[in-house]
Amino acid sequence: MSDALSPDAVHLGLDLGTQSARAVALDGTGRLLAAASRPLTGRRDGVRHEQDPEQWWTAVAAACREALAGIDPRRVRDLAVDATSGTVLLADAAGRPLTAGLMYDDGRAAAYAESVNTVGAAVWEKLGYRSMQPSWALPKALWLLEHTPRAAGTRLLHQADLITWRLAGRPVATDASHALKTGYDLLAEAWPEAELTALGVPPDLLPEVVAPGTVLGEVADAAAATTGIPAGTPIVAGMTDGCAAQLGAGALSPGAWNSVLGTTLVLKGAVEHVVRDPGGVVYCHRGPGGTWLPGGASSSGAGILSRRFPGADLASLTERAARTGSTAVTYPLAAERGERFPFRAPDAVPFTLGETAGDAEAFHACLLGVACVERLCFDRLDHLGADVSGPLTMTGGAVRNRYWTQLRVDVLGRPAALPEQAESAVGMAVLAATAGGVTLPQAAAAMVRTGAELTPDPARTARLLPVYLRFVDELAGRGLLEPGIAAHAHRKAGQ
Repeated sequence: MSDALSPDAVHLGLDLGTQSARAVALDGTGRLLAAASRPLTGRRDGVRHEQDPEQWWTAVAAACREALAGIDPRRVRDLAVDATSGTVLLADAAGRPLTAGLMYDDGRAAAYAESVNTVGAAVWEKLGYRSMQPSWALPKALWLLEHTPRAAGTRLLHQADLITWRLAGRPVATDASHALKTGYDLLAEAWPEAELTALGVPPDLLPEVVAPGTVLGEVADAAAATTGIPAGTPIVAGMTDGCAAQLGAGALSPGAWNSVLGTTLVLKGAVEHVVRDPGGVVYCHRGPGGTWLPGGASSSGAGILSRRFPGADLASLTERAARTGSTAVTYPLAAERGERFPFRAPDAVPFTLGETAGDAEAFHACLLGVACVERLCFDRLDHLGADVSGPLTMTGGAVRNRYWTQLRVDVLGRPAALPEQAESAVGMAVLAATAGGVTLPQAAAAMVRTGAELTPDPARTARLLPVYLRFVDELAGRGLLEPGIAAHAHRKAGQ
């Protein structure tokens, strides 16, 4: 009988985020044994955002060595890797990067999106998201192909693929979750070869695709020496970071949702049917047991704080912001322009409604703006017919700010649970455990530990609801938000 869910088993989860690479070691009951991270740095230039792929590997290796330093290697059972969605690069036949990693929000491929959406229209329609955004992986792959000399054996890799290749010491399959934004057909479970060929994507450029949870291979001797992970450890196909956070939160039953607030805001839920979005901002991953995992990734989030308040003492600012009582609200784009969810608007720019006197009120306006965007995301999902009635969990680095988290709950007007270990790497440890013969729901039930639950203050919700609706109306008035979505937000508020 498998001991995957016993205290003796150790499951390793690896997470490649925007700002750091993280490794966590959990036992089969969900107890956190060790965690370590290393920073990642990127380069932004206008719409461009890239990172050095070699830094991903060195950061992951260092984090693994630290996390596993005090753990008996005989206890390590398996590992899985998540990464940012839509981040890609080209590599040579030996897995050496030929290009920088074009990050999840890199917008340089905007000129290629039209041809991608014209040629692939029937496939994207079938899959529910109708069209690809310029920051998705397939438009960026076309940009890379046009701007990179291509030799025999050149491969397109998703961010996680570089790590699994290095760990296995050979090329391995990618997972269907990371492949979604590259055009993988989740219904047919195959690459749409005719469409990709018409776009000029050579068939040998793309990796084999398997379902998340599939064992890809084992950690090779060279990688074991570099990372401290025991040689022979099974490598399990992972998922994107948003899906990983959803697994780590245990949000797998129909109607359940997880809201991840980091540099940007990502919502992921579980439903029984594909959610089809005429606006093309909501897309679905495949979930366990035939379920679907709809969601979207915003360009708004906590990134606005580092951009607007560089080097500030955020704890002190939060304390002062909480005393202001301000209801000014800022549209909180993490970058200078461009939104992906809850609406698509490449030219959207931040704005503030109401007056802010001093940095504390300006800071509070950003916190409130993220809460308003989050509620609008749920209103859009509800408008599309997605079941949003189930339990809500909140994860991501921002949940450490308890005032902000309570503010989000108050604006939403619904309770939210905060898992003890609120991070994507935990979700990968849970997924890795399935290599031991247990199902994903079984692993989540055993390993996800629910922490505090926050409930909304009805009086505060009533006071903030007009602020939210004013924000919605402003977005609609600027032509950013469809009138039907705005009208639905008003109806929901009236209920």
